[in-house]
Amino acid sequence: MSNSSSLNEFLLLAFSDIQELQLLHFLLFLGIYLAALLGNGLIITAITCDYHLHTPMYFLLNLSLLDLCSISTTVPKSMANALWNTRAISYSGCAAQVFFLFFFVSAEFSLLTVMAYDRYVAICKPLHYGTLLDSRVCVKMAAAAWASGLFYAVMHTANTFSIPLCHGNALDQFFCEIPQILKLSCSDSYLREIWLIVVTACLMFGCFVFIVLSYVQIFRAVLRIPSEQGRHKVFSTCLPHITVVSLFVCTAFFAHLKPPSISSPALDLMLAGLYVVVAPAVNPMIYSMRNKELKDGL
Repeated sequence: MSNSSSLNEFLLLAFSDIQELQLLHFLLFLGIYLAALLGNGLIITAITCDYHLHTPMYFLLNLSLLDLCSISTTVPKSMANALWNTRAISYSGCAAQVFFLFFFVSAEFSLLTVMAYDRYVAICKPLHYGTLLDSRVCVKMAAAAWASGLFYAVMHTANTFSIPLCHGNALDQFFCEIPQILKLSCSDSYLREIWLIVVTACLMFGCFVFIVLSYVQIFRAVLRIPSEQGRHKVFSTCLPHITVVSLFVCTAFFAHLKPPSISSPALDLMLAGLYVVVAPAVNPMIYSMRNKELKDGL
């Protein structure tokens, strides 16, 4: 293949060449996907229908929407390929998958940063919460998270699919991922996308540092609360967010920044499955189990 214009499709990495294991892969992903649909759907429905949950759960509503969209970008195609014993995804389908996945994942990370600030203000500056984070500010912050995801998705997708590709069409991942596509490049133009990825990673690392510093301040404030019941209530609202951030950020960072010496197709599949498939499915469970208002709404 001389360049990307001659590519009609890509070949995704199959979990197994054995038909029975492919069926098992289909059933496993089907169960996870249905759990994600049910969990996120219940949260979206509860918050939308219960007026009392609109303000305190506004960011959680957006998080559930993003989780639902991100898992729907990769899992249905992987299930269909396993069921029909194929690895193919069209060129346009791959581009769409890259765009939407980058859009939703970037927006989710921005939203998790916003949620850390929300928890910081609620716990460290409770008297100013109504003025610093009124409904209008919450809408603007959520819109900024979605807009940042859209900006990154357009930038990275346009740049990646403008690079000439001539090293085959097989990707070492079960979904279209930018680093895997760059391996097919046959010119130095892929370095532009590498630099964009580095810049984006630095920005995300800055957000991660902000989240960590926010929770350092939160825990310092919590330890000064004299009431054990009060400390338990604060921890019950913060721990779900910390768990989600840790599962999502740590697996994604390790998947892309791990040393090449420990890289393997099986490890890459497992890490990608954790932050692309498992995280959106378990996030609703993590939040609903630890949030009394949400459990009552459900």
